[in-house]
Amino acid sequence: MQKVRSIILISLASASFNAIAVDSVSLEGGHGERVDVARVGLQWDWNKQWFPAYGWHLGGYWDVSAGILHGRSGSPVNNDVADISVTPTLRYQQTDLTTLAPYFEVGMGAHLWSRNTITADKRSGTAFVFGDHVGIGLRFGERGIYDLGYRFQHLSNASIRAPNPGMNLHLVRFQIHFN
Repeated sequence: MQKVRSIILISLASASFNAIAVDSVSLEGGHGERVDVARVGLQWDWNKQWFPAYGWHLGGYWDVSAGILHGRSGSPVNNDVADISVTPTLRYQQTDLTTLAPYFEVGMGAHLWSRNTITADKRSGTAFVFGDHVGIGLRFGERGIYDLGYRFQHLSNASIRAPNPGMNLHLVRFQIHFN
């Protein structure tokens, strides 16, 4: 566990973003297989525009979030598990943010849980899990300040240690951009 924390801290320290200049904040909520999720997050834009064509480009951002996974089950095990994560995310989006601007995104990151057990049938062999997601959304408002999106996320420990039940989540995310 100490090694995992050290790796995350070193990765954050060497990342190419200024920790003071947050580009956006987000609120995220949803549910999955007998699990409810609530998260808050901070994002740092990479300020890159790759493959610009026809008014679209590929960009990306760092997403650092903290939240709670709440297990819903009929058994005595009904835990709230704290979840912190760091996820680099690629976003294919419209370049012009003066109108409604749709986007598509994909990300894969690392999550650290406060405990391994959420419900009786949702027990991971490790507190370190991977989270990957695909999402769609829409930026709107003056200069695209608001962002409303849907994400499908899968959490799994990638069979590092059994058990590895994995879980799928459906999430709605609201984000406010500062730039």
